[in-house]
Amino acid sequence: MTRTLGLFVAAALAAGATAVRAETLAFTGGTVHTVSGPVIEHGTVVVVDGRITAVGERVAAPAGAKTVDCAGKHVYPGFIAALSALGLTEINSVLGTNDWQEIGAINPNIRAEIAINPESELIPVARANGITSALVTPRGGSLAGTSALMHLDGWTFEDMAVRAPVGLHVFWPAMTLARGPQVTASEEEQKKAREQAIETLRAAFEDGRAYWKARDAEGKSGVPRHDRDVKWDAMGKALRGEIPVMFHASSLAQIRAVLRFVDEQKIPKVVLVNGDDAWRVADELKARDIAVISSAPMTLPRRSYDPYDAEMSEAAKLQAAGVRFCISDQGTPGFAMNARNLPYHAAMAAAYGLPRAEALKSITLYPAQILGVGDRLGSIEAGKIADLIVADGDPLEIATRVEQVYIAGKPVSMETRQSRLFEKYDARPRGALARKR
Repeated sequence: MTRTLGLFVAAALAAGATAVRAETLAFTGGTVHTVSGPVIEHGTVVVVDGRITAVGERVAAPAGAKTVDCAGKHVYPGFIAALSALGLTEINSVLGTNDWQEIGAINPNIRAEIAINPESELIPVARANGITSALVTPRGGSLAGTSALMHLDGWTFEDMAVRAPVGLHVFWPAMTLARGPQVTASEEEQKKAREQAIETLRAAFEDGRAYWKARDAEGKSGVPRHDRDVKWDAMGKALRGEIPVMFHASSLAQIRAVLRFVDEQKIPKVVLVNGDDAWRVADELKARDIAVISSAPMTLPRRSYDPYDAEMSEAAKLQAAGVRFCISDQGTPGFAMNARNLPYHAAMAAAYGLPRAEALKSITLYPAQILGVGDRLGSIEAGKIADLIVADGDPLEIATRVEQVYIAGKPVSMETRQSRLFEKYDARPRGALARKR
């Protein structure tokens, strides 16, 4: 009797779970910005089991579908933060809340998704402004580990992961010498430290390649079994070209040194991150098909003699040169609480020469393509994951309000810590009653 009842309950729960997964939504009457195609006035987007199944002006809502009335609203694909520390940091001054770096210079085995905190208060804040996924990136040392593209909703990192690993991150050392009264290291000491850092990176790639050469030879006549090493195991996908090596290099000297290193090490797939001077070598980057995750347009120039709009116009220069690119907000831990501002960085790039349509693509379709999920995210197309936002206008305009956010077809709460505090203090006692105890 007990066993029969248990089987019945299990079957009922399974049926209920299937019903939830199979929910059908129809977003009707809104202006649908597909990004990959034309804008559809009074369009309909049909979502089944978290996937977009149909998009168009004359698409009928399936029988039994839950209708989301978008009349007078605009439907966009969710924004992708192509570089972020969301979930890895909470309060910079509280060490226990910071999981974005590891000690040591060479840590290819660090996996960003393992350390993410799904309950971070910073995640709902970013999500409320249309950010639906983020490339969570480790830092610290020269070879920091692998990043993961995470949905900004879920109970665990397994729920949130869209793709992991995405890239192996290398932080290239500064190539210029620091001078000034605050600099304590001599020029010779700085040069020595720089060369040592580059040699450490070179040795890591050579050791990783030797490890995999030995691993691949196992099973052949006379070749013994080798012990596993998690550090070099983690480099396998990057060495084989299954994921890119993502070099963080801003200055022209750094970028040129990276390109020499790529040739020397024969690295098959490369992405340049925060390449402020990437536009100076745009022709070479295009010829090599190296994509660029550009730094934040809303920042000051790196050098005193640069024009004031050096950062603001970088995306337009890359686009004009035909370089694959997307826009980020630099993605440093100190910027995590402002990840919500990503669409305004794209808007700034549009104000300084980037076509408006390209600005929208730079935070939707282009990051999806660069991060290897262009077939799943970044636009409103049949077959893609239903990461959608419903807004009352153009989300690149700061006055626009994002009213609804859907991640994988699931509506997510628009409540944030800020909204809770606003409601709390907006309801405080006023007038004469406020002074009564």
